[in-house]
Amino acid sequence: MVKLDGKHIYLRALEPKDLDFLYQLENDTSIWEISGTLKPYSKKVLRLYLDNAHRDIFEVKQLRLCICTLDDQCVGLIDLFDFDPKNKRAGMGIVIAKAEDRNKGWGAEAIEILCNYAFTMLDLHQLYANILEENKPSIHLFEKLGFDQIGVKKEWIRTSKGFKNELMFQKINVNAS
Repeated sequence: MVKLDGKHIYLRALEPKDLDFLYQLENDTSIWEISGTLKPYSKKVLRLYLDNAHRDIFEVKQLRLCICTLDDQCVGLIDLFDFDPKNKRAGMGIVIAKAEDRNKGWGAEAIEILCNYAFTMLDLHQLYANILEENKPSIHLFEKLGFDQIGVKKEWIRTSKGFKNELMFQKINVNAS
């Protein structure tokens, strides 16, 4: 198994054993607002997704990895999406599943590992992240890791309580050729 190792966590590809974790996370209505999910996912649909998770980022334009502790507990997911090799950019998203697992540094380490992978292995010039304006912990996290706010998408995300602004953050690979 190929892993992207950190000091306290590692990133790995999705595996069939992740079905229950993925089922719980994708059906957690508290994160639907940030994921754009509109309906529950069945285990059958997620099993089909896992069966195709091995496909190459250049083919499917996305990469989803599990964030695992060193004792092999899957605590979250991190993604590259809208992969654009011509313009050398991709979006990045992250979620730590349980509130009690947040603020332990795992998210920051996962972002650093994936940024390094994206900039060195995929030769990307830039990464971006879209964050709800009210999500102060995520804003702080991405700013701490060198992402700059580059814009505001006004009333971008529709919720049950109305529309919310989404901020766009960007990190340029200063070592890119």
